[in-house]
Amino acid sequence: MLTNRRTVLLAALASSPLLASGFVRRAKAQQMTLESIANDPDAPTAGNPKGDVTIVAFLDYNCPYCKKSAPTLDGILQTDSGVRLVYKDCPVLSEASVFGARMALAANYQGAYQRVHAALMRIPGRRNPQSTMEEAIASSGADLARLKSDLIAHGDDIDRLIRRNIAQAEALGFDGVPNFLIGPYKAHGYIDFDAMKSAVAQARALTAAKPEAL
Repeated sequence: MLTNRRTVLLAALASSPLLASGFVRRAKAQQMTLESIANDPDAPTAGNPKGDVTIVAFLDYNCPYCKKSAPTLDGILQTDSGVRLVYKDCPVLSEASVFGARMALAANYQGAYQRVHAALMRIPGRRNPQSTMEEAIASSGADLARLKSDLIAHGDDIDRLIRRNIAQAEALGFDGVPNFLIGPYKAHGYIDFDAMKSAVAQARALTAAKPEAL
């Protein structure tokens, strides 16, 4: 089991009857599975699409610990070619968080999600106003006019995805942000690079031993 000051990596869902049964009860009500969470076709992804370990990251653009986690996730992708990362925009802190999530997801329609995501994560502090977030998005190089047009055209789909992300987080028993699925493991709060790297190694070893694990 891995620990650091701000997070505890829990037992694998597949091998923890108490945790698994609790998840199943919540997920059944939401009609979702671990596989559907990790493979939502509308969720932006990065890294190796055929990676042997999937990290699912539930994040909010106004969360300082989410922002602190961004370099960790980038570092994992840069140093481990076997990782697939799934972004779950989970705006739970403020109206501006919802604004940022909707803008980032709209950018995905022009292939600019990661640029916009990175720009929003680089904004210092918390409770950033929408104007500051829009300036960051404009500086990312994304086509802001097209982004706003796509937001109008695909707004209902984007809002459904955000609601789905939040429902998935609730079904997993996550409270607040950031939170992660690392293969079949759940992790709460900020995770530093070494802890994340170790968690990926544990998930990889478990998946190799139990191919049915997430």
